[in-house]
Amino acid sequence: MKIQELEQNSEEAASFLKLLASGPRLLILCQLIDGEQNVGTLAEKTGLRMTTVSQHMALMRAQNIVSTRRDGTTIYYSLASPIVEEVLAVLHKNFCGA
Repeated sequence: MKIQELEQNSEEAASFLKLLASGPRLLILCQLIDGEQNVGTLAEKTGLRMTTVSQHMALMRAQNIVSTRRDGTTIYYSLASPIVEEVLAVLHKNFCGA
């Protein structure tokens, strides 16, 4: 692999890890492992305010970490990346005693 490719890949990885380096975002993402959920449900399960969850979801959606599905006025979020699922599985195994 050329050095330019490695540099680009390392920057992408660093950006990805920075996005995950947030307790609230990790709480939210861990809930999404079980499948799609809306902001109200995520707020209830995580103990975060709905506005806080919405802000984090907007950021993660912009970075293609989560995807959305609309049903009427409700927006459901789900994990959009197999990479996120793999990283969360490793974190869960090492930090949640699974």
